[in-house]
Amino acid sequence: MGISGVAFDKIDGAMVLDFEVQSAANPTPEAERVAKLADPGFGRVFTDHMAVVRYSQAKGWHGARVESRANFALDPATAVLHYAQEIFEGLKAYKRDDGGVNLFRPDANAKRFQSSADRMAMAPLPEHVFIEAVEQIVRIDRAWMPGGEGSLYLRPFMIANEVFLGVKPSAEYIFAVIASPVGSYFKGGPAPVSIWVSENYTRAAIGGTGAVKCGGNYAASLRAQAEAIQHGCDQVVFLDAVERRYIEELGGMNVFFVFDDGSLLTPPLGTILPGITRDSIITLAKEAGKRVREETYTIDQWRADAASGKLKEAFACGTAAVISPIGKVCSTSGDFTINGGAAGPVAMGLRKQLVDIQYGRAADTHGWIRKVL
Repeated sequence: MGISGVAFDKIDGAMVLDFEVQSAANPTPEAERVAKLADPGFGRVFTDHMAVVRYSQAKGWHGARVESRANFALDPATAVLHYAQEIFEGLKAYKRDDGGVNLFRPDANAKRFQSSADRMAMAPLPEHVFIEAVEQIVRIDRAWMPGGEGSLYLRPFMIANEVFLGVKPSAEYIFAVIASPVGSYFKGGPAPVSIWVSENYTRAAIGGTGAVKCGGNYAASLRAQAEAIQHGCDQVVFLDAVERRYIEELGGMNVFFVFDDGSLLTPPLGTILPGITRDSIITLAKEAGKRVREETYTIDQWRADAASGKLKEAFACGTAAVISPIGKVCSTSGDFTINGGAAGPVAMGLRKQLVDIQYGRAADTHGWIRKVL
């Protein structure tokens, strides 16, 4: 064991980090925690701890700690505040009926985190360090796990924390994991959402950061999301940046279309986020014998297929909501509904199948589940 949490052992030639664990000196009182867990909402309640690992060019990744959740002390000239060099992930821990806890495909999140870091010219974090940091938080804050259809939302992120003004990759980074107990995304079951087609704003272009999970992508979607809300819609869907007619994705979710022949279509990767829920749905649908196409699809095709009945369902997917049926699409060219505005059987069937795997109610035949407790 080395200093500052660095172990000098090697696994496959990579340095191993041993996390120094320090329990919170003043944890949330049990009565207060129980009250918060009764109705946690989404992203407003936080657990007592965080995992932190630091990077410098001299030391590499070092100082791995689990400690009380606290503010970071950042100089006003810290790089992330000026040049937005930051990335993040989102995944959940699920409580099984036997009281244990599952993580769903954390290795896929770790790989995507590395890919995001590469595109943003940031230091690559070893996958095993990413997973260990996530597991450490789940273990120490297991009392914050909600029951029922709730879960513990985990937010790993990395920021550039070198102090300088100038456009260059930072020489220092902070990787951290925080956790937030969340309730069921849909109270009373998934309700179909309404979608506004953004014609004035685009999300990403070829060669850009569309496939990266970085804050800038989400910040750039907020104006379009506000426009959707102004038109009475729940979410926004973006078109491609070149021809302004191909469906790409929602502000924070991938999208699928279900046709009368039983096939599914989802926009191809390239300028969209390679969603882990998206990938899981493709796998499950193919196993069920359905044809899944990763092809372009225009807004005009969507409108025409909905009118003719060729399109039976449309749904969005992501970690937070799993699957959200799309019931209505609105735009300056007029509105149209899908499946009479109701949730469809394919979307709901896939959602149940996926959720049952996540909570351990169905067999995991893909090696997707990692049991933490």
